Amino acid sequence: MTFPVVPEQRTRITLRSAIAARAAVAAAWLLIRLSPGRLRRLLRALTHGARPATEAEALRSRQAVVSVSRACAGQGCLQRAVATVLLCRLRGAWPDWCTGVRTRPFRAHAWVEVNRRPVGEGEDIQLFRTLIRVPVREDRRRDT
Repeated sequence: MTFPVVPEQRTRITLRSAIAARAAVAAAWLLIRLSPGRLRRLLRALTHGARPATEAEALRSRQAVVSVSRACAGQGCLQRAVATVLLCRLRGAWPDWCTGVRTRPFRAHAWVEVNRRPVGEGEDIQLFRTLIRVPVREDRRRDT
């Protein structure tokens, strides 16, 4: 079954942000070829020393990634989510990286969250059940 996908809107970003976003997208392209377990372990290692990302930081990184990559602006949710956390990490922060599924119809999806709230996702994200979450390390989490 196919379904129409409308690419996300691009935003204007600085040259410096575009270069960093392109690097994150390229690194994500390589990382998404790992098995889910290895990807999770690698992302978990990258959280060391990071602070929790704010919603604005996560959204800004997501918008930058979408602005430099057609794949990330369309159906490339896994690459988009990995690139978003990598770009946030370059800036010292880490949002939760999540993957999950829905059953009717079956679909898999990847996204980022801040304080258990999806960033930059539509309302249908509530239909997905989180299977893997890579949060910032507990010792660095803010008290909420």
